[in-house]
Amino acid sequence: MVAPVPDASTRLGDTTASAGAERPVIILDCDPGHDDAVAIVVAAQTTELRGITTVAGNAPLDRTTYNACVIRDLVAPDVDVHAGSHRPIVAEPKHAGFVHGESGLDGAELPAPTRLQSSDDAVAYLVDTCRAEEGIWLVPTGPLTNIALALRLAPDLVHRIAGVSLMGGGTFGNRSVTAEFNIWADPEAAAVVYGSGVDLKMAGLDVTHQFLATPERIEAVRAIPGRLAAVLADLFVFFADTYRSRHSTLAGAAVHDPLAVMAVSHPELFTSSRRHVQIELTGELTRGMTVIDQRDLIERQAPNCDVLDTVDVDAAWRLINSGIAAAGDVP
Repeated sequence: MVAPVPDASTRLGDTTASAGAERPVIILDCDPGHDDAVAIVVAAQTTELRGITTVAGNAPLDRTTYNACVIRDLVAPDVDVHAGSHRPIVAEPKHAGFVHGESGLDGAELPAPTRLQSSDDAVAYLVDTCRAEEGIWLVPTGPLTNIALALRLAPDLVHRIAGVSLMGGGTFGNRSVTAEFNIWADPEAAAVVYGSGVDLKMAGLDVTHQFLATPERIEAVRAIPGRLAAVLADLFVFFADTYRSRHSTLAGAAVHDPLAVMAVSHPELFTSSRRHVQIELTGELTRGMTVIDQRDLIERQAPNCDVLDTVDVDAAWRLINSGIAAAGDVP
């Protein structure tokens, strides 16, 4: 387990600290999604990526699984993809075509994958893999359905995995005033994960809205040689146009999901605070809210989550660009 950080904002080293560190072992649970695609790139280049599991979220499960296979082929062709939950535990399915397009990855001409998923039982894959190998990080960047079902099926995983580093939540919302999409889409699953006792890292909107695909950064990606860079630059253009059309002041798209990977592979890029976080399930206006206890009261509940506060934006973008360049061209 990673040692707990103090109950205050703290700087976690410099941007070179991970260079000599052992690469973390992760399973990426995702719902591609433009920013999930970038998370796959970063995971392939900075971690030991054991596998990719998919969940319905930004698009229906058949599309998120197909999209994961497309990006997998471009950056980590030997990694298997396992399809997971097609709907939330309780809530009706809700998708985000208004952000990512109906395919989940609108905006680029994508190559067809050379192979599709290796199984349709991501939950069993998660349980079996984490029981066979201790110390894996689970990195969910979509709704938490697969992770919650795995922890329910195998509660012993809480003590076998290194932790869960997720993208979700925040002190404000994007699907309601108070709820971020991934938590809002399956709040019951989120409640299981946050209440499980597992070591948690949370990349919420407060930090991910600092990390924007601006026109200048998109052109820097486009300047990288190779097919992957061209595909990602086109995806970024669509994604950024969608964000700018839906927000008053954002200069580009918030590239949320790779931060959940970097929180494990390059924690020195972030400041964080140790907080108690709970999921609101019943509020008429607040369902899906991550209720983050920021009080100074001594009797507040014990912290259960490392909440990421800030990110070294320039260093993190250099990491993405390096990952794209390292992936090279694909015939």
